[in-house]
Amino acid sequence: MSGRLILQLTIKKKTLKRSYERTLDITVDNKEKDPEKKLKFSYNGEVNITYPESYVYTASWPAAIAALEKRVHIIMPEPPYNFWSFLSGLQWHPSRDKIFGIFPMIAGTLLASFGAIVLGVPIALLCALFMAEFIENKFASIIRAGVELLAGIPSVVYGFFGLMVIVPFVKNTFNIPSGNTLLSAIIVLALMILPTVITIAETSLRAVPLSVREASLSLGASKMQTSWKVVLPHANSGVIAGVILGISRAVGETMAVILVAGNSPHLTANPLASVRTLTSTIAMEMGYASGRHSEMLFSIGVTLFVIILVLNSVILWYRRRMEQEL
Repeated sequence: MSGRLILQLTIKKKTLKRSYERTLDITVDNKEKDPEKKLKFSYNGEVNITYPESYVYTASWPAAIAALEKRVHIIMPEPPYNFWSFLSGLQWHPSRDKIFGIFPMIAGTLLASFGAIVLGVPIALLCALFMAEFIENKFASIIRAGVELLAGIPSVVYGFFGLMVIVPFVKNTFNIPSGNTLLSAIIVLALMILPTVITIAETSLRAVPLSVREASLSLGASKMQTSWKVVLPHANSGVIAGVILGISRAVGETMAVILVAGNSPHLTANPLASVRTLTSTIAMEMGYASGRHSEMLFSIGVTLFVIILVLNSVILWYRRRMEQEL
């Protein structure tokens, strides 16, 4: 529909002495893009028009009792939201302005996840190599039990540990107003993925045949050279599987990140700034969301699924390429 459409709203007012009707003329301008200017009203001084949020107008007028007033909410249909504006938008204001840009949250999710992988995977590989190659099975079983115990700790416990220990540490170390930062989220996620990567990598390293180690040692290689250049490449399939599970857990983590990341939906690459992830947005806002807001949160879930699928596909492609080169 184009052009202008004139509507009329009849307002009935009853007082203690008399009752009467007023007509509120509403002009709808379909060519206007700004929702705040899309409706124009012609009314007397007794009617008050407010604009509490985008696509919603409120007409209020006095009732029979002075302390009360009557209200009518005029809700306009929201136009379809652009897909690219959803993915590339830099602002997230779902309540007042109906703006749903999730690019800062995508960036926060990827930065926190990749930071955790860069920090946690080397430590996990060193621990797995140490357990599989350099200590006796008796001591390795004790360490393995401790690692499996860490894997069973709920994520909210990791988040509480980060809130009580890591957040104050980051705040005091870098002398910043708040320790709820991207760096805190990276450290907590790195701790959370350690048990998964260590367990799978250590199992894969132990599955390498003993003859491979003996052949390397018989050629004059040291224990360290055999572990790094022979055993680890032979176990790369299992190690990469552990890395994939670690990435999936880091990307999908919710409660721990909510407690330590600060949850500010602004685009930043500063590790000492507050960030918000996709999962945090869903967890914090799903309880009160409705209408398009709720639909956008479900769309965030779909986006998160696609991100995990793409990351895993890239890692599997890289593994196949490595196997072909070997």
